Amino acid sequence: MSTLLLKDVRIVNEETVTEGDLLVQDGRIDTIGGDLAGRGADRVIEGRGRWLLPGLIDDQVHFREPGMEHKADIATESAAAVAGGITSFFEMPNTKPPTLSAEALEDKYRRAEGRARANYGFFFGAGRDNMDALTGLDPRATPGIKIFMGASTGNMLVDEPEILDRIFATATVPVVTHCEDTPTIQANEAAMRERLGDAVEPRHHPVIRTAEACWRSSSFAVDLARRHGTNLHVLHLTTAREMALFEPGPIDGKRITAEACIHHLMFSDADYEARGSRIKCNPAIKSPEDRAALLAALREDRIDVLATDHAPHTIAEKDQPYLDAPAGLPLVQDFLPALLDLVHRGELSIEQVVRKSSHNVARRFDVAERGFIREGYWADLVLADPDKPTEVRAERVLSKCGWSPFEGSTLQGSVAATIVSGEPVWLDGELTGTIAGQRLQFAR
Repeated sequence: MSTLLLKDVRIVNEETVTEGDLLVQDGRIDTIGGDLAGRGADRVIEGRGRWLLPGLIDDQVHFREPGMEHKADIATESAAAVAGGITSFFEMPNTKPPTLSAEALEDKYRRAEGRARANYGFFFGAGRDNMDALTGLDPRATPGIKIFMGASTGNMLVDEPEILDRIFATATVPVVTHCEDTPTIQANEAAMRERLGDAVEPRHHPVIRTAEACWRSSSFAVDLARRHGTNLHVLHLTTAREMALFEPGPIDGKRITAEACIHHLMFSDADYEARGSRIKCNPAIKSPEDRAALLAALREDRIDVLATDHAPHTIAEKDQPYLDAPAGLPLVQDFLPALLDLVHRGELSIEQVVRKSSHNVARRFDVAERGFIREGYWADLVLADPDKPTEVRAERVLSKCGWSPFEGSTLQGSVAATIVSGEPVWLDGELTGTIAGQRLQFAR
């Protein structure tokens, strides 16, 4: 039986910070206590007073496999994820082909086995013509059903009220939504093109993909969920106005929950001038006032979950003129360092970070035996150093795309070690070579 001792750590878990040691045996947390050095572990990681957190669970990533492996794949992006403190991820269904059938879902699980450095789950996609597959879905096979209510094309754009009504009425797993109103966006873009032609710039992105476009879609989704009693999770909110749609307070008992993503907390529309299409994403990064409202909503528990929406594209693709550049940013490797930066600034507490990026994700999606530091649970852990900064440089990027929107920045915190199912996979700035990711289990 293999054992791992994490020595002299500050354990941040379930709203408390306690000092001591933690012993892992056969992949699970065996003992949380004071001085456990006498237990004779096979391996020791010296904490030196750094924070030991439950590993982050990122509920929104796009790893591009199958079909877009020139941008990213499960192996490369899970490597970047563990470097960023993420021990589990949920991947989105807009691949090629999209994940619209049980066969496509199982194909993704097969691809991840033996290649993913972090634990994995895959969302099932809602399309315009796969209602039978949705109603026959095994609730233990996926974290939830993803609906693109905007910002998508073809069969994955589902904005017809009749289809949405049926999905919300019959879903047996959480429904997660991308909420932007496509007709509003299309009208705004047409007006901008008529005025400026091809001279539309990245700074116009939030003028095209406006707060109104977000509100029309997210308020419709919330209304549907209230009408049908649906378990609804609204992804990557961006506007102050939308915060009124969500109730403050603990996640327990909520049927409707909300999420914010790290880039909407770290950037504002003032950053388009310097970073251009490198921060073009959907929904758009908006005003400083919107950013402040998101942070306030996190603090008062209107927003329940923190995520990345990691969506890599190549540099060549992103550096095209604005109208041609695809939307999406690579973010997993910078996730925990950026969150620690927010803690350093006093905008969030470390306890809030743990609640929103670990505990609440496990609660919302019924993740079995992960997301908490509890004896008997799987040892998904991250040793975070709040005093060692992370200098974001292109040469350190592990994502296949090779760049980060934070390049040139220094984030006030770093990841010292990431442990997945009891195995160190990232240690002292390097991948260890261990592939420890497991298929996530959903306790339903």
